[in-house]
Amino acid sequence: MRRLLYVILLLIIAIALVAATAWGALAIYYSNSPGEEFRKVPAILFAVFGAALFAGYLFSAYRRRALLVFVLAFISLLAWWSTIQPRQDLDWAPEYAKLPHAVVNGDLVTIHNIRNFDYRSETDFTPRYYSKTFDLRKLDSVDLSAVYWMGDAIAHIMLSFGFGGQDFLAVSIETRRERSESYSSVAGFFKQYELFYVVADERDVIRLRTNYRKNPPEDVYLYRIDRPPENARRLFLDYIREINSLAEKPAFYNTLTTNCTTSVLTHTRVNPGSLPLSWKILVSGYTPQYLYESGRLVGSLSFEELKRRSRINAAAQAADQAPDFSQRIREGLPRPRN
Repeated sequence: MRRLLYVILLLIIAIALVAATAWGALAIYYSNSPGEEFRKVPAILFAVFGAALFAGYLFSAYRRRALLVFVLAFISLLAWWSTIQPRQDLDWAPEYAKLPHAVVNGDLVTIHNIRNFDYRSETDFTPRYYSKTFDLRKLDSVDLSAVYWMGDAIAHIMLSFGFGGQDFLAVSIETRRERSESYSSVAGFFKQYELFYVVADERDVIRLRTNYRKNPPEDVYLYRIDRPPENARRLFLDYIREINSLAEKPAFYNTLTTNCTTSVLTHTRVNPGSLPLSWKILVSGYTPQYLYESGRLVGSLSFEELKRRSRINAAAQAADQAPDFSQRIREGLPRPRN
């Protein structure tokens, strides 16, 4: 039994060495050091270093010494990693150039830098922003948009807050990318992107996805969430708190822990009875189904029928720049309780 436990311990340490080596090499490669070629060399060297010590750990008589050397090297890597901090002063892509922020005065919330770009194509647009005051006493709906572009498993999740059926404010949690950056889910694990809350008119963030993104095309589904008014208020104010926090101090996006879906779940924790974490949150395309199964979506239809009715691409394309865009994309959807 003692020998079996010893072998199991060796295997656990060996797996940890492999995982730490892989993480360290990727952390170096996706770090904030300039130049891909410059980062590639030390990343490869760390991988070779880890492989050599792994071999020494398995086959050398100096197993403990090899393990100690790796641990010291990995601690040094972590110390360097901790010095990488998020920034506000980079050359941002135009769609992430202006941070939203808000002023709360009792029931009135004034939000600045609400994005409402005038799109001619996905990449050709005129930046436009506005400020608007919202009355929390009129907050009467919370809707979830699920955006699909690569099958059923992956979706981008956004929330929209409705005020009196007239004003709708969308919030999309995204990576704040620099002008020269493109998105990579792997890079998102390694402090590559700052966190950004796009606070926008629905004619921006929804119409962009239904009317202008073509490669690949995106399918957008809009679901009405069943919730008490006080829960909607707490949720909205928690979003505002984080939006203002990011305006003062940046934070990093993380593909697993701080993304468009897990961050929404984190915000719902302000309400009693919030849903527990599920694999259907991590595999974000199944989030609407998870909400339906938990009784959190409006309507008594089967999920298949609700999903069919909730696809809003055709309605959004027909509404286009209409002032009542938000009302028109909700036609035919179940009405939330007041």
